[in-house]
Amino acid sequence: MDYLEINKKAWNQRTRVHVESKFYDVAGFLKGNNPLNSIELEELGDVNNKSLLHLQCHFGLDTLGWARLGAHVTGVDLSSVAIEKANHIAQQAQLNADFICSDVYKFGHADDKQFDIVFTSYGALCWLPCLKKWAHTVANRLKDGGTFYIAEFHPIYDALEGYSYFHNSEPDVEEGGTYTENCTGETSTMASWAHPLSDVINALIQAGIQIDHVNEYPYSPYNCFDNMVEIEPNRFCILKEGNPVPLIYTIKGTKKPS
Repeated sequence: MDYLEINKKAWNQRTRVHVESKFYDVAGFLKGNNPLNSIELEELGDVNNKSLLHLQCHFGLDTLGWARLGAHVTGVDLSSVAIEKANHIAQQAQLNADFICSDVYKFGHADDKQFDIVFTSYGALCWLPCLKKWAHTVANRLKDGGTFYIAEFHPIYDALEGYSYFHNSEPDVEEGGTYTENCTGETSTMASWAHPLSDVINALIQAGIQIDHVNEYPYSPYNCFDNMVEIEPNRFCILKEGNPVPLIYTIKGTKKPS
């Protein structure tokens, strides 16, 4: 079964819903709002005049958010509909960006351009069956001394929801809707894989990325799970026995010289 093709079809379908949602707020972006969150803005820092590759960029709002901050951006995503929408939004916003339709693994083999920064975020890794191949794509696309940064949903959340915390070669294949408020009940089949935090860190280390920090956060900047409580503006938490569950982790690393 071609799980990546299954997910491409699903994300083509989801993208058409997402671009019309309040959750993503394309209209607000076109008025000048920046969709990036304080977590990644503070931890990644100044991107002005730096080349930035955004892997699994969806329809490019965060990619273009970095462009607004002066980065020279390239976004890569599996979904052809997402890439089409990303190019359209870039034109509307009068921002320069390159968008490439490809899965991460094919892009890792088909392109040899290197970047100052490789970035990925929020709900990306679960769609990938093999983190070692992903990490090698990251390392191969970074210049020596370049920065890798990820802000990602913490895998403990899925474990608490009854899924495996540890990786299995066979994915969870489910039929479901999407997470935006304008979901109409239309569903799609999707395949996802669990990746514990240790697997993410070890894959990066083995690919030649020196880990500079790993941080965990007891909140999400997105109200995208059940039973979330807004403790501060744009900070949503889930409490278990009165204690907050870790919902986000971040990793920042540097590519070792070859």
